[in-house]
Amino acid sequence: MTQTATNRSAAPAAATPMGRITTPADRQGPQEPTAEFIAELAEQSARLEAATPSEIIFWAHQRYGMGLTMATAFGPEGCVILSMLAAIAPETYVFNLDTGYQFQQTLDLRDRIAEKYGIEVDMLQPELTVPEYEAKHGGPLYKANPTQCCFDRKIKLLQQGVVGRTAWMSGIRRDQSEDRAQAAIVGWDKKFNMVKISPLANWTKQDVWKRVLDDDVPYNPLHDQGYPSIGCWPCTRALQEGETDDRSGRWSSYAQKTECGLHTIQESDGSGI
Repeated sequence: MTQTATNRSAAPAAATPMGRITTPADRQGPQEPTAEFIAELAEQSARLEAATPSEIIFWAHQRYGMGLTMATAFGPEGCVILSMLAAIAPETYVFNLDTGYQFQQTLDLRDRIAEKYGIEVDMLQPELTVPEYEAKHGGPLYKANPTQCCFDRKIKLLQQGVVGRTAWMSGIRRDQSEDRAQAAIVGWDKKFNMVKISPLANWTKQDVWKRVLDDDVPYNPLHDQGYPSIGCWPCTRALQEGETDDRSGRWSSYAQKTECGLHTIQESDGSGI
């Protein structure tokens, strides 16, 4: 059965890397890490540079236990991690930021993952439905202010999904974009006040697709139709002739926007994007 919001809020307390117990109530406020703790994470990240993704996931599970979670958009990277997680720690809470604008192929992939690996990804949804949200803003906000739309229907959901957790995993790779080029395997995520773990940080696109094909990992059929990067349907298109950047099809009408804000490193106006 998919975990409910009630189950999440009642998650067992988990030992934090700072040496104390964190409960969901503790997670409501910001937690400022010490300089020593940041240095510890950097050292651990350096040690894991030569580790395989499976070894990194195993380490994360051993280190954070029920405090570990994962957010996935069902990209090939996320699906590869889920295939590994099924063998290492299938009880890990995994969630998707279901904005209401996802492709049907993405939603169908969730069921295929559950059928093959027994991991049912929880679909977190915003408080307002798409019709309610668009009515509130006088039409689709993704046309007028996609950054705010991402914040309302993605960032806020992730903030909810990690309540009670101490570390979250993502499927980002350093070769995906300039924003991700400096991603650590293990680091402190100031945006969400928790540890962030990226098991595939030093993998390439070729590494990911080799694992997908070798292990018959389910993936989104839109990838076979010219969509290397898939997000919400209004802001995602197939690559056009001559485009080589995998993320060229994301927010292509907005020259200054290449990320939803989940994985950007720089500080901004406080919106988290």
